Amino acid sequence: MTSVSEGTPEQVSRHQVSTVLHRRPRLRLGLLIGPPMLWLGVAYLGALGALFITSLWGQNPFTGDVVREWNLDNFRLLFESEVYRTITIRTLGIAALVTVVDIVIAFPVALYMAKVASPRMQRILVIAVLTPLWASYLVKAYAWRIMLSENGVISDLGGLLGLDTPGYGLTATVVTLAYLWLPFMILPIYAGLERLPDSMLEASMDLGAKTGHTLRRVVLPAVFPAVVAGSIFTFSLSLGDYITVKIVGGANQMLGNVVYDNVGAANNLPFAAAVATIPVVIMLVYLAAARRTGALENV
Repeated sequence: MTSVSEGTPEQVSRHQVSTVLHRRPRLRLGLLIGPPMLWLGVAYLGALGALFITSLWGQNPFTGDVVREWNLDNFRLLFESEVYRTITIRTLGIAALVTVVDIVIAFPVALYMAKVASPRMQRILVIAVLTPLWASYLVKAYAWRIMLSENGVISDLGGLLGLDTPGYGLTATVVTLAYLWLPFMILPIYAGLERLPDSMLEASMDLGAKTGHTLRRVVLPAVFPAVVAGSIFTFSLSLGDYITVKIVGGANQMLGNVVYDNVGAANNLPFAAAVATIPVVIMLVYLAAARRTGALENV
């Protein structure tokens, strides 16, 4: 049998490369994740950089052409205009409320899935949670528009209790967004609860703790990182949404609608870019705050 050194030059070259990669695991890791990280840096960070640069440009009021002269007029208009301040506060409030609603709904569902349901029922419930994600975003949003209409299902069911449909507005927007992003909250909390050993719950009960005390002192601290992870999804997705409020929000606007209108009808790309930087900055602050709590380190 011929040795590797006696093989063809191509075989010898491959053996040398394999030897180098085997002896240098960091080089092997770098070659493995280097191209995807490079693409991420160019496509993602490059796009954010272009967005910020565009926000510093202006627009010719007569021709509508972009004027590539750096200034802060777009940001000055955002801070000085009461309309845009109101829209920003409204968007933050909706995103925060959607996150809270999803946490309140997701926690008991995930707790039942992880600690009460049988293995077979767990699989069924996981499929049930994932199934809405297979449907189109627009189909689900328009389904809620139909249900929230005056002659919709919610109006018919509410009539039995003397209630009426909330109609189209901020309430409808919160309800629809909370439904759309609920799986993104249930799954992280479910994964966090599944990692929680049953022995900790049993030890708490053996020491005389009641159910409420066990939930506050044992379960909630253990599942807090998962709640933070889920809130990042629900908060950021609600913060940048503009389609749902168009469908069920009535005359209300969010930051995404301002961006969409300035890209389309107004054709003011610099101002649209300036508005789009607000959710980016908010999410950077949110992620920094989440990291300072130490929650992201254990997710």
